[in-house]
Amino acid sequence: MPEIMLPDGSRKSFPEPVTVQEVAADIGPGLAKAALAGEFNGRLVDVGYRIEQDGELRIITTRDDEGVEVIRHSTAHLMAQAVQRLYPETQVTIGPTIEHGFYYDFAREKAFHPDDLEAIEKEMQRIVEEDLPVQRSELPRDEAIAFFRAQGEEYKAEIIADIPADQTLSLYRQGDFIDLCRGPHVPSTGKLGALKLTKLAGAYWRGDSNNEMLQRIYGTAWGDKKQLKAHLKRLEEAEKRDHRRIGRQLGLFHTQAEAPGMVFWHDHGWRIYRLVQEYIRERLVKADYQEVHTPEVLDLGLWQKSGHWDHFKDNMFITASEDRTYAIKPMNCPCHVQIFNQGLRSYRELPLRMAEFGSCHRNEPSGSLHGLMRVRNFVQDDAHIFCTPDQMADEVRSFNEMVFDVYRDFGFEDIQVRLSTRPEQRVGSDDAWDRAETALKEALESAGVEYRIQPGEGAFYGPKIEFSLTDCIGRVWQCGTMQVDFSMPGLLGATYIDEHGEKQVPVMLHRAILGSVERFIGVLIEHYAGNFPVWLAPVQVQVLNITDAQADYAHSAAKRLSELGFRAECDLRNEKIGFKIREQTLAKVPFLLIVGDREMSEGTLAVRQRDGTDLGSMRLDAFADRLGQWEARRGRTEAGA
Repeated sequence: MPEIMLPDGSRKSFPEPVTVQEVAADIGPGLAKAALAGEFNGRLVDVGYRIEQDGELRIITTRDDEGVEVIRHSTAHLMAQAVQRLYPETQVTIGPTIEHGFYYDFAREKAFHPDDLEAIEKEMQRIVEEDLPVQRSELPRDEAIAFFRAQGEEYKAEIIADIPADQTLSLYRQGDFIDLCRGPHVPSTGKLGALKLTKLAGAYWRGDSNNEMLQRIYGTAWGDKKQLKAHLKRLEEAEKRDHRRIGRQLGLFHTQAEAPGMVFWHDHGWRIYRLVQEYIRERLVKADYQEVHTPEVLDLGLWQKSGHWDHFKDNMFITASEDRTYAIKPMNCPCHVQIFNQGLRSYRELPLRMAEFGSCHRNEPSGSLHGLMRVRNFVQDDAHIFCTPDQMADEVRSFNEMVFDVYRDFGFEDIQVRLSTRPEQRVGSDDAWDRAETALKEALESAGVEYRIQPGEGAFYGPKIEFSLTDCIGRVWQCGTMQVDFSMPGLLGATYIDEHGEKQVPVMLHRAILGSVERFIGVLIEHYAGNFPVWLAPVQVQVLNITDAQADYAHSAAKRLSELGFRAECDLRNEKIGFKIREQTLAKVPFLLIVGDREMSEGTLAVRQRDGTDLGSMRLDAFADRLGQWEARRGRTEAGA
């Protein structure tokens, strides 16, 4: 006779085992119809799961994040079924969910064509209309291998062969299609339908370039057609904002095959890079950070001592010289400990805040490289704070204040915060973890920051806070971090002398605001669609003459603005003024100053914003004052610029 506690605290008792679906029906017909899955005692289960013991139950619907995940997982199976109906010779391999959607990798001799996506999508909708029940069954591992081999599914059989022999596996059937899966899944294909197949790509079997190339189909799925439509609109807008396209259009940067995952910054792009870097440097000085610079190539032994070799060796570039093996640094942390270790440190020197714009290299798979967003060479706005346990909370609190302030200066107001707590595999005592997690919680709560806990998602060496930005079209970008580290200082011999004359190992706080400078600039490009706020625009002002008669006047105006510290240029080409205005508008210059005979005789400039707004005529000094005010606002209130 199971007794079930519901999320509102109410309890329901049943005389015999009951399914999740039956509990939902007992609560009400509306919930029974909406139910996609359940969460029983913290575990996601199908609606057909039989509850035989007391516990807590939450019915999962499309209103829940988990419900949308179940829909996406089930839609991946739906796509695989449609593919095999249309192309029976195709083998299905792996089909996980991803952010906003799913994909499935297929093995097929003939390549899919983009036109095939329309046919597959239509077949998926037919299967939705069939409203096929989705049924779970179990098989011992060896029987599952034999079953899939008999179906000609060699890839599935290979996956299963890697599972321990004593495991019983779950399979899901819908009509004539059956697949290996943990679940849960929707109760029937009729629960699906708000879907769209988005693109084709290649993918190596199991991500190994030594294996055969498979064909990957991506798709998106949502709880209803309205959500799907909104997402497709966001995708359309994201395509317009693609930082790679805008980067080419504005001449900011490029990448090329000779340096995969590495950026060639052009003049205007490098201006933005330096502006971002200089701004962060100013904030570091105000917050009493030391700025350091450390080598990019270090003996492999240091990375072995720090623990990075065990965890990151597959992503590290290795080189050798004079019978010694070196690694190009993938991160800055061990180098900062080396500086801390120079000389005897006193508790009076703590907290010691050490920052570096450190150039790092990571051997990311070539298929994952993506403009500025995923690169092999990047610079971190990295810093490490060496402190005592008692200083942790204050350091985290002051960092939180700084990170929110910085993001607002860049134009981001919607900031999501996650606190990742201790994982099963970790170093350090439970007492130390308790202190660290409490310090992070107290720092967030004292600042009035709303946050969500991510249980078990902390690093092996300590808990962490993650800061994510929401851009103007609703995409979330994880950028900043604050991580507590109990491990590395001790591994690398870092100590300080406490007030009792005893040696102690400092706590090490790893923190970054932007993360990768390259990636952050990519986010900025897409957030603003290249229309940077005045303080970040590579060219803030273009002075345009109407005829050659005003060339000297235009040149002197641009020169005076440059002397005042603004990024001003002049366009003196022998072209019609309409053509020059159009070109500079496409270049997304915030202000155009147009000079004709009247402006020259009156000692003024006709001021035009990039959106076409005419601000009238101004004297140069008055315009410079206004420009300075716009610049000082940074990205917070751009006042129409």
